[in-house]
Amino acid sequence: MNTRLPYLREKTSRLTTSAGVYIMKDKNNNIIYIGKAKNLHRRVSSYFRENPDHTPKVSAMVSNVNDYDFIVTDSEYEALLLECSLIKQHKPKYNILLKDDKGYNYIRISDDEYPRITAEKNMLKSGTYSNPYTSGFVVKETVDEVNRVFRLPTCNKKFPQDFRKSRPCLNYHIKNCMGICTGKISKSEYSDIIKQAENFIKNGSTESIERMEKEMNEASENLDFEKALILRDRINAIKKASEKQNIIENGIKSADVIGIVIADNIAYISVLIYRENRLSDKIVFEMEKTENEEDILSLFMEQFYYQRNDIPKIIITDHMPADEYIIWIMLVNQACREVDIRIPQKGRKYELLQLAKSNSAEYASLKTNRTGKEIIALEQLGKLLGLEKPPKYIEAYDISNLSDESIVAGMVVFEDGRPLKKAYKRFTIKQIQYQDDYESMYEVLTRRLMHIINQDGDEYFRRTPDLILLDGGKGHVNTITELIQNLGLDIQVFGMVKNDKHRTRAIASGGREIQINHLQTAFMFVTRIQDEVHRYSVNYMHSKHKKKTYLSELKTVKGIGEKKSEKLLIKYKTKDNLKKASPEELAETVGINSDTARELWEVIQNL
Repeated sequence: MNTRLPYLREKTSRLTTSAGVYIMKDKNNNIIYIGKAKNLHRRVSSYFRENPDHTPKVSAMVSNVNDYDFIVTDSEYEALLLECSLIKQHKPKYNILLKDDKGYNYIRISDDEYPRITAEKNMLKSGTYSNPYTSGFVVKETVDEVNRVFRLPTCNKKFPQDFRKSRPCLNYHIKNCMGICTGKISKSEYSDIIKQAENFIKNGSTESIERMEKEMNEASENLDFEKALILRDRINAIKKASEKQNIIENGIKSADVIGIVIADNIAYISVLIYRENRLSDKIVFEMEKTENEEDILSLFMEQFYYQRNDIPKIIITDHMPADEYIIWIMLVNQACREVDIRIPQKGRKYELLQLAKSNSAEYASLKTNRTGKEIIALEQLGKLLGLEKPPKYIEAYDISNLSDESIVAGMVVFEDGRPLKKAYKRFTIKQIQYQDDYESMYEVLTRRLMHIINQDGDEYFRRTPDLILLDGGKGHVNTITELIQNLGLDIQVFGMVKNDKHRTRAIASGGREIQINHLQTAFMFVTRIQDEVHRYSVNYMHSKHKKKTYLSELKTVKGIGEKKSEKLLIKYKTKDNLKKASPEELAETVGINSDTARELWEVIQNL
């Protein structure tokens, strides 16, 4: 415990209620945390109050605070700018800082007599370099596209040294290269082509096409039909490339698309950067998870856009940041124009948002040993059900019966989106002597939840799930929700509703049904859970029914009752093992005479 808390509380009691920035320091006067506040007194007091409900990271920070400074500002917006500036300057230990996924990549135009356009990971070679890209994928795709469209050489030959020294390669014959090696293209002609390619990289296909169409018309008017034909072919190649590739042309003039997924308490954030109708860059960042996702988006946007020159016209996200207004003011002031933050529900922008989230999920999968689909499924399911975070540990239940004598339940467990088969459980209904799914489910969940209350049983029975899914509708959910509340537990419960063909249709809450088929990844995941729990419970029901059939057959032998039949099944377990037993072994197992053992053996052979 921090022995300085009494002093810090006393100091904070006199703190102003104005907006500003607070600066936490340790005993060595090092800055360990910087934050902004609309009301400094209320915000700073929250750190030092009695019985705080802090996250582990905040608790660790508070335990190291020896003193703090503060700077009053005229507005919350000024506090935001000052906070961003100080964090960038001091990089405090306990602030959540952006970490990007890689270094920079560049597009290089060499300074040879006949320049080449290549993708580079550094600036060690001579030549002209583009502004840095953080995405090697974007750089490679762009370079491949521009070399293909303008038919630039990609071989190892040196020009003009290698003119006419060998026959043109395959790329020339399939029209992927203009054939510089033939020596028929002058240095000035090639220089013009490189300028066109450079313009294509910088300004996108639309402007390049307009400029080349103008040149083509001028060449045609001057009766330079050969040049006009070359330009026509180049324009067609650009149009064809634009139809196939979202990298160059996408219909999005100026936008950043921000996709966030959370895995193992780390937020993975992809930003797809579209400028001049094309994807110009992609960046992936990591941030430590905060208490809610709105805070993550706010913290990210504050750090990512602070003092950034290239502010897009549109920012696409799946929800608004917690500090929406002051972030919007920062963006507008830096861009000197309107900036629109959008949350698309359908259309092209929604598709790009899902693409950004998929990029984040795939990056997270590399770090967590989980697939991108598993991460997206849990993220979608958590949001759909209104959970505070994606459900890491899910239990699902199904009741199966063939008759009043064969009522059972199956419990399956999914952890991180995958079946955890060693945690599966089977239940035989003991208190209900008739078919009643509600009462049976109530009995099963009571028995299971008491293991959490008493902390007994194996490690999986002692564990509290993040989410319980029941094979059933609102009636099942209401029954079990009431049970959970009476036991004083905090577990979310939903039902998996089937259609007439026994396929997943919706998710049931206590008062309504939630449609899920519009979220394909989450829908497939819930369907998989429902199919698995149904399979597991039905298999157990059939095995129980077969066991009862064996028992009834064995009890047809005079002198063989319930207890002796159970002894036989306990020892031999399977029908095959039972058939292998000799009359003498059967007699010894259940304590019967040789005549009864012989009769029993004959019945077993006919099972």
